[in-house]
Amino acid sequence: MPELSHLLASIAAISLLIAASILLLLLGWLLAECLAALLPQPQSSVVASTVKTAILIPAHDEAVCIHQTLALLIAQVADPASILVVADNCTDDTAKIARSLGVSVAERHDLSKRGKGYALDYGLQWLKPHPPDVVLIVDADCWVQPGAVEQLAQAAIATQRPVQATYLMEQPDEASLKDAVSAFAFKVKNLVRPAGLTRLGFPCPLTGTGMAFPWPALQAVNLASGHIVEDMKLGLDLAIAGYPPLFWAEAKVLGQLPQDSSVAQKQRTRWEHGHLQIITAYGLPTLIAAFRQRRLDLGAMGLDLCIPPLSLLVVLWAILFVAAAVLASLTAFWWPLALVIVGGGCLAIAIVSVWLKFGRRELSLKQLFSIPLYVAAKVPVYLNVLRKPQTEWVKTKRDV
Repeated sequence: MPELSHLLASIAAISLLIAASILLLLLGWLLAECLAALLPQPQSSVVASTVKTAILIPAHDEAVCIHQTLALLIAQVADPASILVVADNCTDDTAKIARSLGVSVAERHDLSKRGKGYALDYGLQWLKPHPPDVVLIVDADCWVQPGAVEQLAQAAIATQRPVQATYLMEQPDEASLKDAVSAFAFKVKNLVRPAGLTRLGFPCPLTGTGMAFPWPALQAVNLASGHIVEDMKLGLDLAIAGYPPLFWAEAKVLGQLPQDSSVAQKQRTRWEHGHLQIITAYGLPTLIAAFRQRRLDLGAMGLDLCIPPLSLLVVLWAILFVAAAVLASLTAFWWPLALVIVGGGCLAIAIVSVWLKFGRRELSLKQLFSIPLYVAAKVPVYLNVLRKPQTEWVKTKRDV
């Protein structure tokens, strides 16, 4: 049986070497994005022009928050009727509240097709007879900061590309460690990494709200989808169609993490399960498409897409570290362990450098060193991906 043992050890060594190499590639790309974000960012500017803009808001039972969202938007437009709220399968007063503020309202009722993508597609069909130059998509629970509407519309029309605003999450009043780490991770994903990609000259992913699109770009893709993270899929579809998204850091949109811990857990589960499903379904195909089309920009988006959520990255690194250490002690084959250690260094440098410049407002030094506890609490979320992945869109319950 020595031959069989030797064969199994060789298979384990090769498998770990491949896994460690892939992880190092992803961690190296993450580090490149984070370090690039630390460099001075070029000042974004466009030539002012007249832009016919429609603001599209998909809304499912958003009576609790729709008034504040619309009030902030109405202050930034000349005509409230240019704002279209799609009241999607609503059972509350969302449509009534929106109409009372003078905005346009389209009501949709189709329980067989649930999800943000279907609501967006319905809104586009509503706008189609008199199409605008730019469509700005905003979630019903977000606060679009002053000046963002004009900045995004001008940028989209000037570049003829989709434009993504900076979308960040505010912590609730009584924030927990989970809230602090989530807000920090959100900033890394939605500000730091897009800024780094921009500094490197590459497109950014779409993050779900504060997105401006030239009308022709939206005609090149199909929005009618119930995918639980439809924004990530939309960004890839647009890039493949020749409309790679552009990050516009100066335009800002804010949301708030749920105060209810169970609601927050469900929201994080939806985001992370959806992210993992997108990686599985689109990661490798995007990289293959980039190679075939000889498109470096699409390759950069593919690599960025394949980077798992930060918590899962830490978990994967720890698992590979233990496995590679055991292999090295049994076989004296050290290469997988060496690659894992280098990858761990990349991850540590990325997190610390980003925290020093961007994260001290969300995360204290004590909380930064408590991240392993947060990661340990997330392990069941990832185990559930194997046991029972979430595949259907589920609305996040709003705080009253």
